[in-house]
Amino acid sequence: MKLIRLKNISDNYFQKAWNLYEDAFPFEERRLLDNQSYVLQNDRYHFDILIDKNQFMGFILWWDFETHRYIDHFATSVEQRNRGIGKFILNNLIDSNDKPVILEVELPTSTINERRIKFYERLGFKLNQHYYEIPPLKEDQSPLQLLLMSYPSMISEKDVDQFVKKYHPVIFKNK
Repeated sequence: MKLIRLKNISDNYFQKAWNLYEDAFPFEERRLLDNQSYVLQNDRYHFDILIDKNQFMGFILWWDFETHRYIDHFATSVEQRNRGIGKFILNNLIDSNDKPVILEVELPTSTINERRIKFYERLGFKLNQHYYEIPPLKEDQSPLQLLLMSYPSMISEKDVDQFVKKYHPVIFKNK
Protein backbone atom coordinates (compact mmCIF):
# COMPACT_ATOMS: atom_id res chain seq x y z
CA MET A 1 0.00 0.00 0.00
CA LYS A 2 1.20 3.49 -0.74
CA LEU A 3 0.06 7.03 -0.14
CA ILE A 4 0.12 9.37 -3.12
CA ARG A 5 -0.23 13.12 -2.78
CA LEU A 6 -2.53 14.71 -5.35
CA LYS A 7 -1.85 18.32 -6.29
CA ASN A 8 -4.43 18.94 -8.98
CA ILE A 9 -8.03 17.97 -9.68
CA SER A 10 -6.84 16.45 -12.97
CA ASP A 11 -4.51 13.96 -11.22
CA ASN A 12 -5.16 10.22 -11.49
CA TYR A 13 -7.64 8.97 -8.90
CA PHE A 14 -8.87 12.48 -8.03
CA GLN A 15 -12.37 11.84 -9.39
CA LYS A 16 -12.67 8.59 -7.42
CA ALA A 17 -11.53 10.38 -4.26
CA TRP A 18 -13.88 13.29 -4.94
CA ASN A 19 -16.85 10.94 -5.39
CA LEU A 20 -16.06 9.34 -2.02
CA TYR A 21 -15.64 12.81 -0.45
CA GLU A 22 -19.10 13.83 -1.67
CA ASP A 23 -20.65 10.56 -0.46
CA ALA A 24 -18.91 10.46 2.93
CA PHE A 25 -19.47 14.01 4.20
CA PRO A 26 -22.60 16.13 4.65
CA PHE A 27 -22.99 19.03 2.24
CA GLU A 28 -22.31 21.64 4.92
CA GLU A 29 -18.92 20.03 5.74
CA ARG A 30 -17.62 19.88 2.16
CA ARG A 31 -15.81 22.32 -0.06
CA LEU A 32 -17.08 23.01 -3.54
CA LEU A 33 -14.85 21.70 -6.32
CA ASP A 34 -13.56 25.18 -7.24
CA ASN A 35 -12.58 25.80 -3.64
CA GLN A 36 -10.90 22.40 -3.43
CA SER A 37 -8.89 23.20 -6.55
CA TYR A 38 -7.78 26.44 -4.88
CA VAL A 39 -6.80 24.74 -1.61
CA LEU A 40 -4.71 22.16 -3.47
CA GLN A 41 -2.34 24.97 -4.44
CA ASN A 42 -1.33 25.53 -0.79
CA ASP A 43 1.94 23.73 0.00
CA ARG A 44 0.81 23.02 3.57
CA TYR A 45 -2.27 21.12 2.34
CA HIS A 46 -2.04 17.41 1.55
CA PHE A 47 -4.62 15.52 -0.48
CA ASP A 48 -3.26 12.01 0.08
CA ILE A 49 -4.87 8.91 -1.38
CA LEU A 50 -4.12 5.30 -0.46
CA ILE A 51 -3.57 2.92 -3.37
CA ASP A 52 -3.04 -0.83 -3.16
CA LYS A 53 -2.35 -2.79 -6.36
CA ASN A 54 -3.75 0.10 -8.44
CA GLN A 55 -6.96 0.07 -6.39
CA PHE A 56 -8.18 3.23 -4.65
CA MET A 57 -8.62 2.53 -0.93
CA GLY A 58 -9.36 5.93 0.62
CA PHE A 59 -7.97 9.36 1.38
CA ILE A 60 -6.74 11.67 4.10
CA LEU A 61 -6.83 15.42 3.55
CA TRP A 62 -4.65 17.26 6.03
CA TRP A 63 -2.66 20.40 6.78
CA ASP A 64 0.95 20.51 7.96
CA PHE A 65 1.32 23.52 10.25
CA GLU A 66 4.34 24.63 12.27
CA THR A 67 3.29 23.08 15.57
CA HIS A 68 0.80 20.36 14.59
CA ARG A 69 -1.07 18.58 11.82
CA TYR A 70 -4.78 19.08 11.21
CA ILE A 71 -6.89 16.40 9.53
CA ASP A 72 -9.42 18.12 7.29
CA HIS A 73 -11.26 15.06 5.92
CA PHE A 74 -10.65 11.33 6.03
CA ALA A 75 -12.53 8.38 4.52
CA THR A 76 -12.06 4.86 3.23
CA SER A 77 -13.92 3.47 0.25
CA VAL A 78 -17.11 1.58 1.08
CA GLU A 79 -15.59 -1.70 -0.12
CA GLN A 80 -12.61 -1.30 2.24
CA ARG A 81 -14.42 -0.37 5.45
CA ASN A 82 -13.94 -2.52 8.56
CA ARG A 83 -10.68 -3.96 7.17
CA GLY A 84 -8.23 -1.81 9.13
CA ILE A 85 -7.49 0.57 6.24
CA GLY A 86 -8.60 3.65 8.20
CA LYS A 87 -6.44 2.63 11.14
CA PHE A 88 -3.51 2.12 8.74
CA ILE A 89 -3.95 5.58 7.17
CA LEU A 90 -4.20 7.38 10.53
CA ASN A 91 -1.34 5.48 12.13
CA ASN A 92 0.80 6.28 9.11
CA LEU A 93 0.11 10.00 9.62
CA ILE A 94 0.66 9.82 13.39
CA ASP A 95 3.93 7.90 13.00
CA SER A 96 5.32 10.14 10.22
CA ASN A 97 6.57 12.76 12.71
CA ASP A 98 6.18 13.96 16.29
CA LYS A 99 3.77 16.85 15.72
CA PRO A 100 0.44 16.54 17.53
CA VAL A 101 -2.65 15.88 15.39
CA ILE A 102 -6.01 17.65 15.55
CA LEU A 103 -9.25 16.65 13.83
CA GLU A 104 -12.91 17.60 13.97
CA VAL A 105 -15.85 15.36 14.72
CA GLU A 106 -19.56 15.92 14.69
CA LEU A 107 -21.31 16.21 18.04
CA PRO A 108 -22.14 12.78 19.55
CA THR A 109 -25.86 13.13 18.79
CA SER A 110 -26.22 9.92 16.77
CA THR A 111 -24.96 6.35 16.89
CA ILE A 112 -22.74 6.85 13.82
CA ASN A 113 -21.17 10.00 15.31
CA GLU A 114 -20.50 8.16 18.57
CA ARG A 115 -18.93 5.26 16.65
CA ARG A 116 -16.58 7.66 14.83
CA ILE A 117 -15.48 9.20 18.12
CA LYS A 118 -14.84 5.75 19.61
CA PHE A 119 -12.80 4.79 16.51
CA TYR A 120 -10.52 7.79 17.00
CA GLU A 121 -10.30 7.16 20.76
CA ARG A 122 -9.11 3.57 20.09
CA LEU A 123 -6.22 5.12 18.13
CA GLY A 124 -5.29 7.36 21.06
CA PHE A 125 -7.16 10.58 20.19
CA LYS A 126 -8.70 12.57 23.05
CA LEU A 127 -12.13 14.22 22.81
CA ASN A 128 -11.96 17.89 23.83
CA GLN A 129 -15.19 19.40 25.12
CA HIS A 130 -14.39 23.06 24.41
CA TYR A 131 -16.90 24.98 22.30
CA TYR A 132 -15.74 24.94 18.68
CA GLU A 133 -17.28 25.90 15.37
CA ILE A 134 -16.16 26.26 11.79
CA PRO A 135 -17.16 29.11 9.53
CA PRO A 136 -19.63 28.39 6.72
CA LEU A 137 -18.05 26.68 3.72
CA LYS A 138 -20.71 28.05 1.39
CA GLU A 139 -22.73 31.23 1.13
CA ASP A 140 -26.03 31.32 3.03
CA GLN A 141 -24.85 28.76 5.58
CA SER A 142 -24.46 29.19 9.30
CA PRO A 143 -21.31 28.26 11.23
CA LEU A 144 -21.20 24.58 12.11
CA GLN A 145 -20.60 23.41 15.67
CA LEU A 146 -18.19 20.49 15.99
CA LEU A 147 -15.78 19.09 18.58
CA LEU A 148 -12.02 18.78 18.31
CA MET A 149 -10.12 15.60 18.98
CA SER A 150 -6.38 15.69 19.55
CA TYR A 151 -3.48 13.25 19.61
CA PRO A 152 -1.61 12.41 21.76
CA SER A 153 -3.14 14.56 24.51
CA MET A 154 -5.98 16.96 25.29
CA ILE A 155 -5.69 20.60 24.26
CA SER A 156 -6.72 23.62 26.30
CA GLU A 157 -9.43 26.12 25.50
CA LYS A 158 -6.63 28.63 24.90
CA ASP A 159 -5.07 26.23 22.36
CA VAL A 160 -8.41 26.00 20.57
CA ASP A 161 -8.73 29.79 20.47
CA GLN A 162 -5.21 30.11 19.06
CA PHE A 163 -5.90 27.40 16.46
CA VAL A 164 -9.06 29.22 15.32
CA LYS A 165 -7.35 32.61 15.20
CA LYS A 166 -4.20 31.45 13.40
CA TYR A 167 -5.35 28.62 11.14
CA HIS A 168 -9.04 29.05 10.35
CA PRO A 169 -8.22 31.92 7.95
CA VAL A 170 -5.88 29.52 6.09
CA ILE A 171 -8.07 26.39 6.20
CA PHE A 172 -11.35 28.08 5.36
CA LYS A 173 -10.12 30.72 2.93
CA ASN A 174 -11.89 30.48 -0.38
CA LYS A 175 -10.77 32.13 -3.58
